[in-house]
Amino acid sequence: MFIHQILIRIAACIHVLRRHTDWIRSVTFSHDGKRIASGSDDGTIHIWDAEMGKVVGEPILGHSGTVYSVAFSQDSKFVVSGAEDRTVRIWDVETGKPVGEPFRGHENAVFSVALSSDGKHIVSGSSDGTLRKWDVDTGESRGEPLRGHTDSVMSVALSSDGKHIVSGSTDQSVRIWDTETGKPVGEPLQGHEKTVSCVAFSPDGKCIVSCSYDGIIRIWSVETGNLVGDAIQEHSGDVNSVAFSPDGKHIVSGSDDKSVGIWDVETGKPVGKPFQGHRHWVLSVNFSPDGKRIVSGSSDKTVRIWDVEIVGDMVALDL
Repeated sequence: MFIHQILIRIAACIHVLRRHTDWIRSVTFSHDGKRIASGSDDGTIHIWDAEMGKVVGEPILGHSGTVYSVAFSQDSKFVVSGAEDRTVRIWDVETGKPVGEPFRGHENAVFSVALSSDGKHIVSGSSDGTLRKWDVDTGESRGEPLRGHTDSVMSVALSSDGKHIVSGSTDQSVRIWDTETGKPVGEPLQGHEKTVSCVAFSPDGKCIVSCSYDGIIRIWSVETGNLVGDAIQEHSGDVNSVAFSPDGKHIVSGSDDKSVGIWDVETGKPVGKPFQGHRHWVLSVNFSPDGKRIVSGSSDKTVRIWDVEIVGDMVALDL
């Protein structure tokens, strides 16, 4: 009898989380890696046990409309959300109760929120075309709205040192802002041909990744505003979400082609094959703090957790 060696891929999806009744717009890991938060068109936020893949507690209720964005505080005790009802809110993860009153000021839906690493400030982006900075303790808007985009602000992110904000817009541009002054840094970053759906800083704050409904992922130098390497364009549909791995070596993306992809930052090449499993558009993706897992949320109403360590790994079996 001959012994043959064959190579197979191990399935990467380790949990499928079902509880939302409508599209899932935003998913993220807590900074301690123990929890996942998800926001949905059903108007709720769910907290999940990241290890067990089980829902924790009751749905968080309070927004009157789609919850477009969720973000954890650095100590993992609070979740910040932005929603269709034009408000930004803070929630206690343990109790699911609101912390203080809603932050009001935007004139239209809040599409994206980001929380500073010191937990003192929130940045939000809205379909009213502005960004706002908020004081967490008082709930008051800090300074004037950041104006410059000519259409909806789809995504915002803060650099790890808190000095810069990046935003992506329906006006097809990426902008960098000085957090303290609220002034733009340099000229808008141009290159996408459709809505910029998501932006994120690299962990060291030196690069920005952006994705667009043009199906392309781009990496930019914060210092020069120039593109870094070639565009990544292997998805066959709109790219809705991108995030850097904690070590800054990889990017994860979610697309209308129903897949989750991982890319090598240095080469722009895919790492392994795309993760398949969602039955509809992948609207949000994020890495866990240790870089070993990915969470994705989809318009198929599910959250999925994927094991990154086995991406592209092959196992030899003797037959």
